[in-house]
Amino acid sequence: MSKAMETDIQYLPGVGPRRAALLRSELAVATVGDLVRLYPFRYIDRSTVQKIADIHPDQSYVQIVGTVLKVRLLAKNGAELPADKLKYNLVNRLSAIIGDDSGEMEVVFFKGVKYMHSRLIPGHTFLFFGKPQAFNGRVNMVHPEFDAPDNAQAGVLTGVYTSTEKLKNGGITGKLMCKLVASALDLVLPTLEETLPDYILKEKGLVPLSFALRQIHFPVDQNALAKATYRLKFEELFYLQLSLLKQKYIRSRNAVGLPMPRVGDAFNRCYRALPYDLTGAQKRVIKEIREDLKGGRQMNRLLQGDVGSGKTMVAVLSSLIAVANGYQACLMAPTEVLANQHFANISKYLAPTGVKAALLTGSTGVAARREIHAGLQDGSIGLIVGTHALIEDTVVFKALGLAIVDEQHRFGVDQRAKLWAKGAGGVAPHVLVMTATPIPRTLAMTLYGDLDVSVIDEMPPGRKPVQTLCVGENKRVAMYNFIRDEIARGRQAFIVYPLIFESEKLDYKNLELGYEEVVKQFPEPKYQVAIVHGRQTAEEKKFFMDAFAAGRANILVSTTVIEVGVDVPNASVMVIESAERFGLSQLHQLRGRVGRGAERSYCILMKGYKVSKESQKRLDLMCATEDGFQIAEEDMKMRGPGDLEGTQQSGLPISLNIASLARDGIILSDARGYAAHILDLDPALEKPGNAVLAAELRKDKYQQKDYSKIS
Repeated sequence: MSKAMETDIQYLPGVGPRRAALLRSELAVATVGDLVRLYPFRYIDRSTVQKIADIHPDQSYVQIVGTVLKVRLLAKNGAELPADKLKYNLVNRLSAIIGDDSGEMEVVFFKGVKYMHSRLIPGHTFLFFGKPQAFNGRVNMVHPEFDAPDNAQAGVLTGVYTSTEKLKNGGITGKLMCKLVASALDLVLPTLEETLPDYILKEKGLVPLSFALRQIHFPVDQNALAKATYRLKFEELFYLQLSLLKQKYIRSRNAVGLPMPRVGDAFNRCYRALPYDLTGAQKRVIKEIREDLKGGRQMNRLLQGDVGSGKTMVAVLSSLIAVANGYQACLMAPTEVLANQHFANISKYLAPTGVKAALLTGSTGVAARREIHAGLQDGSIGLIVGTHALIEDTVVFKALGLAIVDEQHRFGVDQRAKLWAKGAGGVAPHVLVMTATPIPRTLAMTLYGDLDVSVIDEMPPGRKPVQTLCVGENKRVAMYNFIRDEIARGRQAFIVYPLIFESEKLDYKNLELGYEEVVKQFPEPKYQVAIVHGRQTAEEKKFFMDAFAAGRANILVSTTVIEVGVDVPNASVMVIESAERFGLSQLHQLRGRVGRGAERSYCILMKGYKVSKESQKRLDLMCATEDGFQIAEEDMKMRGPGDLEGTQQSGLPISLNIASLARDGIILSDARGYAAHILDLDPALEKPGNAVLAAELRKDKYQQKDYSKIS
């Protein structure tokens, strides 16, 4: 990086200590380089000047060359005031009538009135630039920019930068930002060092960095802007992927894996006893895992599959490969409810194999725990299912060869590291991470960029689509009647209430009131209503969940603790209260709790009286599709990649200044492929031609410890 880029922002002409403090706190701009890399988020075309008669309030921004005809100073009540009242702060606003040969219009200023009054002198002509709006049946402009026509920026695309109220109040306007950026570029560009090798610029047809930075801020035309944008987006995504893939190359070279060449009898017996055929996607994924396990390198694979796509079956068959080779497998789940459920399903699958499985959670009694510990140490337990209890120091395996983590984003880094340390002979076990949260491909390539990704993208045969309806409070009576009809047919229903951290007390109150209402609508002894929420003990939760799973309760009222993994095939109705308060991924996860049996199932999204446009868009999308990946893509577009509910990532490995994972998937795929090609030829980036790449990757922003946070 050139010295100029590292210059403290306060030393840039026009900034100084006060503005520097604002730029730091509001925009995280501490150096001249930070300012140069703060790109406009949109551009205003100032190449056309319009006539006043042609302007209408629906336009975004317009330019007019107008002569000041009349200026008035007005009090709050609209009365006109003489100019001498300016010094007493009695003036509320300045109104000026401007005109051209087609007509007249008003421009209004509420701030800086004294200054505006000194400049807007009748008879003087200016170029006005601003947003037209309708007021009292006429068009006016509030706080337009204005300048003498020969000084103005007509004929160029003008960048618009992120701003805040504090910046505006501190005098850092859009116009000043443009001036500061221009000064920064004048300081930086003469000594700017190129950040990509010449051969990449040539092969990928990229413009030089100095051209890109000048044109991204002050484009001469759309074509120059497009070239600059592409160069900067490609570079950002290329370095992101290069850093991830380099890590993967290093690990794949260094990470010795426990060899598992045999498939074994238990695998074949389990496979043959299945009451249904595996889907093509399940078979493909098992084949990918099988190749990893026998390859002699540690497997690090992410398995994505929508709710109900059959990930557990893949986990069982993978575990049986480990057992056939003399190793043990463990499956770690985030909640006791999910661990219990996994164990119940897995026990059924293992019945014909003779492989012993066990369940270890916080609720496991002392005697049972002692027995499990012994079974893990002597190797008689082939597969252990559990929660965080698996990572306790007292849990010692004879030979752990495969660690499967369900919904891995719910476990901390240290917790997972403890599990990996339990590998056979000190060698880290093979790792399979499963998630039912559909992650858009572009995000998966980044959050889990150094993992191999498998996707189960087809549903098992026989699963009927869930019919999703969005209804308001006026349909509540009909909704209760519908649940009564379903219960009369022998079915069960979930009713879920939102629980949002900031208003937890209020939410629990809503849950309790909701529960009372449901009990009133579905009274004993004809109906049984269970309730599950985060404030209950593990025993209480288990008691109510078991009652619902066994069919002793008709309705389960709950918070989102049931979001992950609860499997009650007989439940045919999912009601989500205040559905507008949930994110798309969460709504999709909740909907996945029904439709697990052979019966037709329904998801009813109950919305409140006030629903924002954005929320309604989410609800409409839920009614339109069941495709988890489509939903996840849309979710990312609406809310940004760092805020995807379900992934619970605090953002990305490096912050992206210009590229977007939601919109730049094609560039990302190209950048990743190209980064892989470079590393194939030069894995350590030691060749002279790649010195620039190696130097760039040594910068602090790429020194993240294991982006995937897996091992």
